[in-house]
Amino acid sequence: MHTRRTFARAVAGAASIASIPWTHAQETVWPNRPIRLVVGFPAGQSLDIGARVIALRLSEELVQSVYVDNRPGASGIIAHEFVKKAAPDGYTLLMGSGATLAINPSLYPKLPYDPIKDFTPVVLVNSSPMYLSTAASTPVNNLREMIAWVKARPGQVSYGSGGSGLTQHIAMEMLKKDAGLDMVHIPYKGSPAVVTDLIAGRVQFAFDTSTSILPHAAGGRIKLIGVSSAKRSARTSEIPTIAEQGFPDFQALTWAAMVGPAGLPVAVAEKLNAAVNRALTSPAVQEHYAKSASTINGGTAAALGQFMREEVQRWAPAVRASGAQVD
Repeated sequence: MHTRRTFARAVAGAASIASIPWTHAQETVWPNRPIRLVVGFPAGQSLDIGARVIALRLSEELVQSVYVDNRPGASGIIAHEFVKKAAPDGYTLLMGSGATLAINPSLYPKLPYDPIKDFTPVVLVNSSPMYLSTAASTPVNNLREMIAWVKARPGQVSYGSGGSGLTQHIAMEMLKKDAGLDMVHIPYKGSPAVVTDLIAGRVQFAFDTSTSILPHAAGGRIKLIGVSSAKRSARTSEIPTIAEQGFPDFQALTWAAMVGPAGLPVAVAEKLNAAVNRALTSPAVQEHYAKSASTINGGTAAALGQFMREEVQRWAPAVRASGAQVD
């Protein structure tokens, strides 16, 4: 009889353990398999390069493989939909940007995701200025000369961006409106293709990040006309801001943030946030962002959530003022 009661208690205990929700059991052991970090742009673009630097260090912090999965197209929408629909288990994450998490909601009337409702904030990684650039062969050297040259050729001058709705696109639309310029937008699938055509003169101007632009400027293939931040970048202190060249209210920064699907367990989000913050202090990560003239941010998940809400509100009037919209 004693044996029978012991067996019954053991069965009941096993059943009780089995009934613990799977998500709770997983939280206690996360991560126990490789983690996918989705990037909505091609390999070689600044967001991708930063994601790979972070993923390498994060793999060490979590003692688990973290790999980048590039899913480019539709200005990051393909990647964001993929992560939105993924299980909120901490094994599928997204490296989003200011364009995809702050600008797209105002740019796309039928955007298939809500950056606030459909994702769990993890951490703000970095923020960066952009450089207004042109090919070395273009006969302009500053913003005043650019404006005069473009106005003499209304509708004949083009500019490139890594995709419709990206920060680079909206920043140029803002400048067009402020300066009264008539230029044609040529969207590409990522920055590398923009820079290639910019160097060749197939597009005449572009805004882009230092990672994409500065190596070619150092090689004399691209000229830097201005920087989009409120103050000059320490790395390129000789390059004036757009603001100090006649447009005092102009400022446009790109940024990167890690998020997960909505419903990501709190324990997983907190562990991931702590790991990314530690990764951001590593010499390799600091060196990467110093070279790209970026500011390393870090901080709490709650701070990122508040920042994202503020950015959505900040960019909405800029998108409306630019007149840009994508179906």
